[in-house]
Amino acid sequence: MKEYERNLFAINGISGMLLLTILLLSIVVFLTIKSISVQKNNAKNFYMIKNAHLIKKISIQNAKHIVLVK
Repeated sequence: MKEYERNLFAINGISGMLLLTILLLSIVVFLTIKSISVQKNNAKNFYMIKNAHLIKKISIQNAKHIVLVK
């Protein structure tokens, strides 16, 4: 690296580290807020399992046994 290319505020220096840290923290905050809102919306959706004795161990028909309660 040449002497004139060394810069304290280059994108690979302190400013790059701070930019990356702010970016990562903003992603974490966004995903946390989004997950809390999804949890709040789905906490009101209750379900019942109908005919539990007919559920097979491996079957794609098992989804028909779940009924939403309103």
